[in-house]
Amino acid sequence: MRSYRDEAVVVRQHKLGEADRIVTLLTRRNGLVRAVAKGVRRTGSRFGARLEPFAYVDVQLYPGRTLDTVTQVHTVEAFAADIVADYGRYTTACAVLETAERLAGEERAPAPRLHALTASALRAIAAGQRPHELILDAFLLRAMGFAGWAPALDECAKCATPGPHRAFHVAAGGAVCVHCRPPGASNPPEGALELLVALLRGEWEKVEAVPVPVRTRASGLVAAHLQWHLERRLRTLPLLERTPATP
Repeated sequence: MRSYRDEAVVVRQHKLGEADRIVTLLTRRNGLVRAVAKGVRRTGSRFGARLEPFAYVDVQLYPGRTLDTVTQVHTVEAFAADIVADYGRYTTACAVLETAERLAGEERAPAPRLHALTASALRAIAAGQRPHELILDAFLLRAMGFAGWAPALDECAKCATPGPHRAFHVAAGGAVCVHCRPPGASNPPEGALELLVALLRGEWEKVEAVPVPVRTRASGLVAAHLQWHLERRLRTLPLLERTPATP
């Protein structure tokens, strides 16, 4: 079998033997790929530092029976230094990578839009020009849209009556009108659902004008909706550090 080349986001890695690592890559054309990077833990490794999480790389791999083998790797963009320097950015970026890996589904299933979205989210987090938790919420909403799980925000999830609506129910699929509202539906604060719509559309001036308490409640809706569909909790979400309110 011939080797192949792709662009990838390094999602995670773990040790293998004394000198190797197994790296998980979200590639542009080949979806989720797990590969062995031989000798990368040795001091003289040619590309050990290039395969750290948060890196965006151009990688060449040789197909294997269970795991591929990394044969060449070049750094395209290095996000790690800016991300790991700040705890809030770091935990947010970890949540992006964990979500991307979960949503990528089976190995080798192409996910070019998720790949591009993940790289863009890491780039924005590293730049630090916007609150990292808002970048995460925008990423999660768009990624769920790619997976077919996007919450209804501006119409009723059950009857499609145009909103705005004031209730939200995860199991129902998002916002619900007064006629379809099931027991246990939450009542987000005014502006929370409108904030999520603005995040989906990239209307950042509107987003950043929303008070921090409303942002926090809206983030809780996004996280609950995602974890309902994943049917398990994300390990990184409870660790997130949020931007404090301005006095």
